[in-house]
Amino acid sequence: GLMVSHINSDGLLKFQTVGGIEARVLVGKRVRIGEEGIPGVIGYKPVHLQDSTERNGAVKKKQLTIDIGAKDREQAEEWVDIGDTVSFAYDPVEFGDNKLMAKALDDRVGCAVLIELLKGSYECDIYGCFTVQEEIGLKGAKTASFQVMPEVALVLEGTTCYDVPDTKEQSMSTLCGKGPALTIMDRSVIADRDLLTYISDTAKACKIPYQFKKTISGGTDAGRIQVNGTGVKVATIAVPCRYIHTPVSVMDKSDLENMLRLAKEVLKTLPAAINLYREQGGKQYV
Repeated sequence: GLMVSHINSDGLLKFQTVGGIEARVLVGKRVRIGEEGIPGVIGYKPVHLQDSTERNGAVKKKQLTIDIGAKDREQAEEWVDIGDTVSFAYDPVEFGDNKLMAKALDDRVGCAVLIELLKGSYECDIYGCFTVQEEIGLKGAKTASFQVMPEVALVLEGTTCYDVPDTKEQSMSTLCGKGPALTIMDRSVIADRDLLTYISDTAKACKIPYQFKKTISGGTDAGRIQVNGTGVKVATIAVPCRYIHTPVSVMDKSDLENMLRLAKEVLKTLPAAINLYREQGGKQYV
């Protein structure tokens, strides 16, 4: 999302991005500001007034403002405050072949699956953590893992999907509709090999489609949780999302359903696998 950082004398708002959002996806986007949901739009100089450098160059965040229709700073200050959060004003849309378009699928998909998982019953203690500030330093994961002190952590995520035209196969990090993605390595973590093997074997046994993420871009809460205490076995299961970090991310609903199925099966059978691991001196699985 965004955050209001300044109110100009003409009533236009300057802002900062919270997390990884590119300036070029912001132009013309509708937004809501603060608890009252004040409507606004992100504006940029009209193409008719741009010089050749501006027309051919990348949009810079400092060139953008949020227009809330205020006539001056005093009127704008009646509606918004510096520090107010700004969210995109786009509702979810189901479309095409089993697709869903929505904002913040990273990581609303993980939250949705976690809510469903917490309705189940398992032969081990389960702590569901809805962490904050992952995009600016994995901060919520650090405090949550310190409080829980877990032995094993499954991170439920939305991840990059780049199965669009003119993309080389090896650059397609994940494919939409081919099942949840398992991360071997990214910029924040190398997944626990035994736990990752256990998850993929569970998927095979239950005939749940899955895939491995091919690129190492991005990072998740797993990176912070892994180094908690004396170390935590971590793995990430994610829904591939096209156009991630924009107001119009796209996912295949079957990937979400299969991520839930896979996570459920893992949690149902993981305690027995851990006991076997301990009985056999750590020879297999977790």
